[in-house]
Amino acid sequence: MPAVAGSDAAPRSWAEWQARVAAAGDALTPRLRDAARYAIDHPNDVALNPVAQVSVQSGIAASAFIRLAQALGYPGYGAMQRVFVEPLQRAAPPSHRERFRHQGGEEAIADTRDTPALLRAFSQANRVSLEHLREQADTLPLAAAIRLLSGARTVYVLGLRRSYAVAAYLAYALARVGRPCVQITGVGGAILEQARAVQRGDVLLAISFPPYAADTLAVCEQVQAAGARRLAITDSVLSPVAREASVVLQVNDAELLGFRSLTSAMCLAQTLAMGLAFEHGRGRAKGRAAAPLEEIDC
Repeated sequence: MPAVAGSDAAPRSWAEWQARVAAAGDALTPRLRDAARYAIDHPNDVALNPVAQVSVQSGIAASAFIRLAQALGYPGYGAMQRVFVEPLQRAAPPSHRERFRHQGGEEAIADTRDTPALLRAFSQANRVSLEHLREQADTLPLAAAIRLLSGARTVYVLGLRRSYAVAAYLAYALARVGRPCVQITGVGGAILEQARAVQRGDVLLAISFPPYAADTLAVCEQVQAAGARRLAITDSVLSPVAREASVVLQVNDAELLGFRSLTSAMCLAQTLAMGLAFEHGRGRAKGRAAAPLEEIDC
């Protein structure tokens, strides 16, 4: 496969590598996207193992990892692997999937009728997810996200299916901290009609996780064409919701027995709401109108 656009110079850091993969988007074949997603989810595996071992662990052909390296501008897999070794040498924390796998997030449940055991298992899985989110705090573009929301004429919030609860909370919380905010719900099947209100100067806050809701993706495309900016809350830079977004906040929640929790996503939502509250509090101190912080109960 030829190098993707803009990849004449291979990424020199883990952050550059992720940005290049995100920008590549559909220029990568489905197999290369599978390889890239595995590398994002298991960076320490890629850093520590030869391509043959990574192939066995991932179930993806070694040739896919080699072609991915070449598509990103590297002469081969070994050169790309060095980008993954560098953060490991700085004692970077493991990825969410690695942490989940190695720290007991996938607790076995001998009897699914044992509801206390279910509670313990989900509590453990959520604890692992929150610990990972906490350790990734310095790498998330939270300040950029808050600036984007603060500067929007109106914030439109969209989250469907399991993401609906996060969207509903954010719509409530952003309104409480003084941001003009509208939740796009798609009631009556009119979601694209509702989204036509989003125009240049507005921000769409889109929340989606695998399997990504088709209506959410359709709204993202429509809003992009209208010239509005987008803040994406999703699981990966390879997520279709992240494509062409102004800011992407990656968050991974626990998945156990086929159910995904919302613990980390809600924690991130609370952080955004309170970050905006304090931003508005600073604006109030400078003479701009804003609700007193003591009146905010979100």
